[in-house]
Amino acid sequence: MTFIIPLLLGFITAFIGIIPPGLINMTAAKVNLKEGKKNALWFVAGAVLIIFCQVYLAILSARIIDQRPDVVILLREIGFGIFAVLTIYFLWIAKEPKKKKNKIKNQSKKSRFFLGMLLSALNFFPIPYYVFVSVTLASYKLFLFENHFISVFVTGAVLGSFTVFYCYIAFFQKIEQKTDYILKNMNIIIGSITGVISIITLFNIIRYYFA
Repeated sequence: MTFIIPLLLGFITAFIGIIPPGLINMTAAKVNLKEGKKNALWFVAGAVLIIFCQVYLAILSARIIDQRPDVVILLREIGFGIFAVLTIYFLWIAKEPKKKKNKIKNQSKKSRFFLGMLLSALNFFPIPYYVFVSVTLASYKLFLFENHFISVFVTGAVLGSFTVFYCYIAFFQKIEQKTDYILKNMNIIIGSITGVISIITLFNIIRYYFA
């Protein structure tokens, strides 16, 4: 039971964070279509390796942050400002994204592995995402900043990430029409999500100051 909870939390957290169409999962799917499943899995292996490091780094940072309530509230205030700006941008300023046809040349397994590492390293979203998730879960007594708990949680996050990537590889052709719809409405989806996060963050800030 001690291992099941952090494993499930890590798996679900990763699954939710990666399931929307993004650069890495869409590239994995296209590599599969152009070059086959083996090259796609090598690409995913490189991406997952970096995600492992990012999640571990994020949680170690969160452990320090969790011990400083003043830093937590400062991060909430900064986060509110960022999410509010993103909400305004995506809902009223950003133009509708256009679908691009990516041409992927046949490459070796080694090059695909390093491409996966590169694209994953350029994606900084996992670090603040897992910092936020782990601190939030810890506030509800669902997350423990202990070594064994962290290790199992990171393992779950890696498994969740790999599962999502594999689903994109295996079922991309079946879900391609749905992903096209999502891409066309991506600004509204992202703007709505950041808007909800902004409201929740603002509520927590107000509650902190007036508690």
